Amino acid sequence: AGFHNSMKIAVTGTDTSVSAGDYHYIRHIIEGNNINHLNWGTSNAKTVTLSFWVKSSVTGDHGGSLWNSAFNRSFAFNYTISSADTWEYKSITVPGCPDGTWETGINRGINIGFVQLSGSTYTGTPNQWVSAGVADIAPTNHVNLLATNGATWYITGIQLEVGRNATEFEHRSYGE
Repeated sequence: AGFHNSMKIAVTGTDTSVSAGDYHYIRHIIEGNNINHLNWGTSNAKTVTLSFWVKSSVTGDHGGSLWNSAFNRSFAFNYTISSADTWEYKSITVPGCPDGTWETGINRGINIGFVQLSGSTYTGTPNQWVSAGVADIAPTNHVNLLATNGATWYITGIQLEVGRNATEFEHRSYGE
């Protein structure tokens, strides 16, 4: 209720033989100026909560992550789709990253990604910050949405906020 639009991914062909370097995700980039107050990269790094509404025709553990602009600090996470084709509310708490470089100007501050497929090059242990030469954009165990022809995945109401608790989505005017 309250959301009139969502993003949809519809699989029109399959990819069942995933190579190490394969990936498919949607990503939102938050400008560095908008994350200064998080103090990421310092001992005062603040915890954030990512919340969203999602539905998919494929049930199971899906994945996503947050990562820096250098693609060398990342936090992969799982969320579970319990019922096919049913909107479900998800909330992921992410501890502040105490190290790494996080842009604070007009450049890419935080990447937020939701992964539909990922090869081993881009997967890692979920629910912890990791340092790698390449970001772990997905948790090690997640659904390969692209393996199912006709599969669908929708998302809406994405919100990232400071703290350990998600709050109700703030609908703001375009001007705000």
